[in-house]
Amino acid sequence: MSCLRPLQRSLHTLFFIAACALSTGAIGQIQLKTTAAAGSSSVVTPHVRAELVAQAPDGVGPGKPLWLGLSITHQPEWHTYWKNPGDSGLPTQLEWQLPAGIDAGEVAWPVPKKIPLGNLANYGYEGTVLLPVPMTVSPAFNPGPLAKEATFQLKASWLVCRQECIPEEGSFTLQLPLRGTTALHAAAFDAAAAAHPRDLPALGGSSAQVEGDTVLLRVAGLPPALQGQTLEVFPETTGVVETAATPTQQWDGAVWTARLPLSPQRSDGPAPMPVVLAHGGQGWRAELPVPGGWPAVAALKGMSPALEAALKANAANAAAPAAPAAATPAPLGTWLAALAGALLGGLILNLMPCVFPVLAIKVVGFARHAQNQRAHRIGGLAYTAGVVLSFLLLGALMLGLRSAGEAVGWGFQLQSPAVVASLAALFTLIGLNLAGVFEFGRMLPSSLAGLQARHPVLDAFLTGVLAVAVASPCTAPFMGASLGLTATLPAGQALSIFAALGLGLALPYLLASWLPAFARALPRPGAWMDTLRRLLAFPMFATVVWLVWVLGQQSGINGAAALLALLVALSMAVWALTLRGATRAVLAPLSIAACAWLVWLWGPKIIELDSAPIAAASAPSGVAGVTSWQPWRPGLADELVAQGRPVFVDYTAAWCVTCQYNKNTTLASAAVLQDFATKNVALLRADWTRRDPAITAALAQLGRSGVPVYVLHAPGKAPVVFSEILGESELRAAVAAL
Repeated sequence: MSCLRPLQRSLHTLFFIAACALSTGAIGQIQLKTTAAAGSSSVVTPHVRAELVAQAPDGVGPGKPLWLGLSITHQPEWHTYWKNPGDSGLPTQLEWQLPAGIDAGEVAWPVPKKIPLGNLANYGYEGTVLLPVPMTVSPAFNPGPLAKEATFQLKASWLVCRQECIPEEGSFTLQLPLRGTTALHAAAFDAAAAAHPRDLPALGGSSAQVEGDTVLLRVAGLPPALQGQTLEVFPETTGVVETAATPTQQWDGAVWTARLPLSPQRSDGPAPMPVVLAHGGQGWRAELPVPGGWPAVAALKGMSPALEAALKANAANAAAPAAPAAATPAPLGTWLAALAGALLGGLILNLMPCVFPVLAIKVVGFARHAQNQRAHRIGGLAYTAGVVLSFLLLGALMLGLRSAGEAVGWGFQLQSPAVVASLAALFTLIGLNLAGVFEFGRMLPSSLAGLQARHPVLDAFLTGVLAVAVASPCTAPFMGASLGLTATLPAGQALSIFAALGLGLALPYLLASWLPAFARALPRPGAWMDTLRRLLAFPMFATVVWLVWVLGQQSGINGAAALLALLVALSMAVWALTLRGATRAVLAPLSIAACAWLVWLWGPKIIELDSAPIAAASAPSGVAGVTSWQPWRPGLADELVAQGRPVFVDYTAAWCVTCQYNKNTTLASAAVLQDFATKNVALLRADWTRRDPAITAALAQLGRSGVPVYVLHAPGKAPVVFSEILGESELRAAVAAL
């Protein structure tokens, strides 16, 4: 019986760790990383990944070739702009801070692409583009005899647009070896050089002739291989011609001619007129004389009206969060049905794998008080109070964030890498304690070590808090609809649903504590309890494995590796504290200092969201005709349905155990996948592992606030929302009915 007392004492310390983890989760959701930390060569935003790169094959020195460039990788459908952005937009701006004796040249802009936007058009870049800048290293460059590196700093600003436009900026720092070779990005610089327009010689047959409301371009000296080909035209001066217009062009022998309409809002008349002609990804630049000059121009405009309106709208949206919808009390029948669903969902939550470790500990706690009915009942009430109060606090936090304009749902705290890492540390400590590596009674002051003996009710209460901490990633059947309703209810009704959910989770233990027959059926305390206690360490360590995997989905492989290293350091520090005498005096401070140093060094890597998006799973082999899963985006399901194609959407998250179960059972079934292929069902996966307001909004439209959610859309039919535990027969029947 005494073997369980250290375990119960540990809950006091674990409670504060869990409370800190849950409280920091909300903060982690609000502060999204959009710029790089000082000293970084890359910046990651929700729309682009920008990196300062270099090409110095012979090192950095006078007369040696040196290129620096900003590499921008855009998210799908987003773009940035060329030196002439077109009808709307702003070109990327670069401001350098260079070592003395090094000067930056002009951006060697690669050939852009024309991006239509309604009756307008922009010139810009999608995918990945490198904006290279040549650097001149003069004899004045003198870093000193002991210097090994040169430091380059860049402040860049860009406008990234899809249908909306978002101004972004970043500060970059890059250190290059003076004598070593820097050629990691040689292929990218070679590709950018090949895409940079080549200057054409000034020949007599070239000109830009204004004729009424058009300009006639004549370009001579183009490569003979281009004759007869249709060329793209990119004027370098903004606002001279109609950007969206398709030029009428032809070849007059070796001279290419084209006619473009002048812009009614023309604000410049360049002489000569610089243009870039492109074909097949290559470009040629010509400066065309303008015989006869330009007609009078309109007043100079600093920004197109479309861009100005877009920027003002985005600034207003960023400054003022959307007002939450007014909460309307639910009718009595609806509210009671939601309470019943929450109660039933909480009951079923006890069967979810994420709750098993804590419930197993409670079974051992039953055995401890098997012959003490009063202790049974008080412990049951205290455990229930801990569960219900924790659900109320978690629900209040979620409702408060929603009222502040944050798009959050059930399990939102697991979208924060800091919370996931804290829970991994928490369960590592629990596992070490259960395995007998340490006892809190030997590490804490005697006043705290005896706390459990004086306050056993508090131990049961904190066990309930721990149960909620591990149950929050799960969504059981009947929970989804009830929790989704809380977004539209007043605070009182919404919190009552969270309370019913907590009561359902605690109800089996509460009833068992008040049933004498259950206590009599338990074996008497004995040596078996110590064996079971050590056995329970392994479910705790399995939970740590799962949490590390979840963090790897958020922070990448480097973040997961850093967390594992910190958990090893934490385990060593705990072990060192169990030693005695001079050994403890030496090893304990060293191990604690090493653990603190690793937290300082690697902590930022753990909580930093990985820039690479989480990829959707591909189709399994062996099932003919199955379409691969595609990443979900807002509006994609509607677009596919409008084309007459059924769509199945899997709203999921790596931290959702129920999601992973369904993904590896029903959604991995060859029969189900073959049914999808037969009916030509498009498969979309909305991954909510990281915070995504668009997915949160889509869930809210379905009346849900957590995952998993499975929806089948079909042309002309209402969406079918399936149960959280996805049944194969249920899904196949719905697909067969399409």
